[in-house]
Amino acid sequence: MSALITSGDVTVSVRGESLTFRLHESGERNSEAVLFLHGSGPGATGLSNWERVIADLGHRFWCLAPDQIGFGDSAHPLDAPRGMGPFNELRAEALLALVDALGLTKVHLVGNSMGGQLALLMTLARPELVGKILLMGSGGAPGMPVSPGLTHLREFYADPSAASLEGLLTEFVYDLEPLRGTVDRVVKERMSYVTREDVRRSHEASFDPQGARRFFTPEELATVTHEVLCVHGRDDRIIPVDASRYFADNLPNADLYVLAQCGHWTQIEHPEKFETLLLALVDGRI
Repeated sequence: MSALITSGDVTVSVRGESLTFRLHESGERNSEAVLFLHGSGPGATGLSNWERVIADLGHRFWCLAPDQIGFGDSAHPLDAPRGMGPFNELRAEALLALVDALGLTKVHLVGNSMGGQLALLMTLARPELVGKILLMGSGGAPGMPVSPGLTHLREFYADPSAASLEGLLTEFVYDLEPLRGTVDRVVKERMSYVTREDVRRSHEASFDPQGARRFFTPEELATVTHEVLCVHGRDDRIIPVDASRYFADNLPNADLYVLAQCGHWTQIEHPEKFETLLLALVDGRI
C-alpha cells in the first residue's frame, strides 16, 4: 500500500537570509530518515523525481523530498550565486539547515545527478550528520565529457517549449515507449514551473556559462568514510557511467551497481530495483 505524501513549507536561515523549502514527505517521524535530493533541469521538483519512491517507502522510512533552493516552490533568491558550483554550495548549506530545523541528528542521503553533488557537499561539511549515501547518476566527477543531453538541459531556455522539454526528458530514459505516459505527465507538471520567471532566473544563475563549477578531488573523496552505493544506468545519455566509476574508485567504502537498459532516471525506469538497492544499503545487506 502506498504511503500518504504531504507537502508543506519549512523556513531556514542561511547566510543571514530566510529561505523557504517546499518539503514533500511520507512516513512516520520516528522512523529512520532519508533525504531524497533531486537533480537539476527545467521544472524539476522533489515530487517529479521521487513521488513513487517516497510513496512506496513511507512504510519503512521518514521520507523527505524537498524542492531544492532555486527549484519548484522553494525559494528563488533574487541575488543567487552564479554557476552551479557556488549555487550548490548555498543549496547544501540550506539543506543542512533544513535537517537541523527538522530536529534530525542522523539522516541517510539519496542524491540523483545534481542531488548527488549536494549529498557529497553535505557530507564533507557535516560528516557526523550523515548515515549511508546512495549516489545515482551523480555529477561532480572531473574530466567527464559534456553530453548533448546535458547541453540541451543547460541551454533549455533558448527554446522553453513543451516540445523541447519532451525531447530533453526523452534523452533521460533508455526506452521511451514503456514510459511515455510518465514522461507526458512530467512534461505537463514541469511546464507549469518552466514558465515562471523565478524558475527561469534560478536556472540561468545555475547554468551561467561564466559561473564556476565544482568537482570533487580524490583527496576530498578519500575523507568520506561512509558506506556509499553508486548507482548508474549503463545507457545514461546525460552523465556517463564513468562518473560513477570515478566515485566508486575514490570513495573508500563505495560499491558500484550498473543497471542495464537504463538511462539517467534509475528510480523511474527501474523503481523496484532502485528501492531494493536502497533498502539493502540501509539495512546493511550490501
